[in-house]
Amino acid sequence: MDGNRILYVTTEMIPYFPESPMSLQSLKIPKAMNEKGADVRIFMPRFGVINERRHQLHEVIRLSGMNLIINDMDQPLIIKVASVPGERIQVYFIDNEEYFKRKSVYTDNDGNFFSDNDERAIFFAKGVLETVKKLNWKPDVVHILGWMSGLVPAYIKEYYAKDSFFNEAKVVVSLYDSPFEGELNADIGSKLAFDGINGEVAKYLKNPDYEAMVKSALKYADAAVKGEEFLPESINEYLKSKNIPVMEYCPVDGICEAYKVFYAEELMNES
Repeated sequence: MDGNRILYVTTEMIPYFPESPMSLQSLKIPKAMNEKGADVRIFMPRFGVINERRHQLHEVIRLSGMNLIINDMDQPLIIKVASVPGERIQVYFIDNEEYFKRKSVYTDNDGNFFSDNDERAIFFAKGVLETVKKLNWKPDVVHILGWMSGLVPAYIKEYYAKDSFFNEAKVVVSLYDSPFEGELNADIGSKLAFDGINGEVAKYLKNPDYEAMVKSALKYADAAVKGEEFLPESINEYLKSKNIPVMEYCPVDGICEAYKVFYAEELMNES
């Protein structure tokens, strides 16, 4: 993996979130690839539940200051960074007062799904990719974990379709059995269409529930990874219909070699 650039886009990661298959893998996989010589970057939202002082986040002024247009509205992009304790890895955080200041993740105190979670996902996807461009760091692989990262593939393959910066990047989607209740805002299709993203993805998001978000990500994926041993049957069935490489679930202690081989053989055409 020497020299390969791998961009990880996740919504949950240890030590900023409690342990789960996703949060654990979001740390272990980049760490393993970093140790194998890959050039790694990790991005996640700066949710309000993340304690900035405890985790020593600080704003990257040279990367902040851009405005992203979301549904015809300008939203300021703030980039923060932190070093993972005990690891030689940095994490970039996508921040915005409107979308990520609240002291909760996906729902309010009564368990109601935020009505703007669709715009938060759009802002996150655009924020990650615009920041990577500003870093002038062209990824070979973009590996997404978590449904709120699920619009990144569509933006790479459609919004940036004519941009040579991402045209060689291979997209990998990790799959989990962690559905949310309810649906995203029904206008998500028109908000994506504002950015020129329509066609099949609009069909998937006609009823924008968890399954729809997963399928819309897989529509643009070059490969998929089963992040848990057991996945919803509907996701497994859809995955079978896709003609892409699929990595079966791998326990944490086998991650290092398994992912090295998967990236090299299935994405980089290396033997």
